[in-house]
Amino acid sequence: MGEVILINITGKDKRRLTSTFTGIIAKAKANILDIGQSVIHDQISLGVLIEIPECGKSASILKNILFEGHKYELKVSFTPVNLNEYEAWITEQDKQRRILTLMGKNLSAKQVSDVCGVMSDHDINIDTINRLSERISLKKNNPDHITAIQIFVSGTPKSALKMREDIMNISKIAGIDVSFQIDDIYRKNRKLVVFDMDSTLIQTEVIDELAKIAGKEKEVSKITKLAMEGKMDFDESFKQRVALLKGITLDEIKKLPAKLPLSEGAERVTKILKRLGYKIAIISGGFTCVGEYLKEKLDLDYAFANELDIKDGIVTGKIRGEIINGEKKAIILRELAQRENLSLAQTIAVGDGANDLPMISIAGLGVAFEAKPAVKEKADSAISKVGLDGLLYLLGIHERELNE
Repeated sequence: MGEVILINITGKDKRRLTSTFTGIIAKAKANILDIGQSVIHDQISLGVLIEIPECGKSASILKNILFEGHKYELKVSFTPVNLNEYEAWITEQDKQRRILTLMGKNLSAKQVSDVCGVMSDHDINIDTINRLSERISLKKNNPDHITAIQIFVSGTPKSALKMREDIMNISKIAGIDVSFQIDDIYRKNRKLVVFDMDSTLIQTEVIDELAKIAGKEKEVSKITKLAMEGKMDFDESFKQRVALLKGITLDEIKKLPAKLPLSEGAERVTKILKRLGYKIAIISGGFTCVGEYLKEKLDLDYAFANELDIKDGIVTGKIRGEIINGEKKAIILRELAQRENLSLAQTIAVGDGANDLPMISIAGLGVAFEAKPAVKEKADSAISKVGLDGLLYLLGIHERELNE
């Protein structure tokens, strides 16, 4: 092995810079071991790690690079790298890699600094930082704007659990969404997304809206509270609540779906995911009367929900078939993945409640959307400061790709 040299070039970006400098390296018959480039505003930063096969042959190539750098008014520096340092660096590249995504209406320097500080505290190295959202105009106000950046990190944390807790605390205190996931081959090959419906795709709980129609809102709310406090089995509480819906007419039910508000970003995220070839499903503990409506409205592929028993145009207060509870949601996700010939690692599950945790926990990417604290703690990622379309940034999609 000859000489290994790290070349750093910075300054105002101009056309053909990268071509010019790599051309000089090529003429010297040197090998490129690593290369990275970024442009912020109009300033370029180009780094090239090269191997010059024959010792003592570096002077000519470095002189030519310096000459071109001076011509373009760039700053050029050279750092010799010895063999042991290079081999140690190669070993470092095998460390576990993660991706952090920061999202909010705005991101401050302190918020970014706090997250990066957690990485440092846990011996995690920051490799690259990319902006996913569009650049912000300082003259035009856009209240719907989302700021999102993606941070690629490497290393094995002292405690993955403690690092997760620290990140979640920053998310809570700083008022931004901070999500992280393992960077592996499946991250780039996910093809199935399943959404909970109530308080996820739509901003309300369908059973509460039906209870209003039946005039049983207080009674249903009381049973729901007992179930959430763990004082009543979910299936039993669900049966009791459905029983209170007895007497609602089919005509009243048909008028309901169009009145229910979609969550912020729901139409955008489903439209773009469909355009990108994803299969999309609703897996809900709500009701088919709304699930099927949303399936058609949003052009989804599947909808699974509970079916109200209706006879002679009147709700009987019972459910047809098996209740879709948390365990059933996970079973349906497994079956869908199998039907689409996908591994679970290629799936994404999004929900807000405890009954969504079984499917969130087995999906390749589990996302808690505007969820209760207990759900956020167990999900891979959380979205609460931006709309449902924040999911697109978790997938690493750049704003310019969304607008194509």
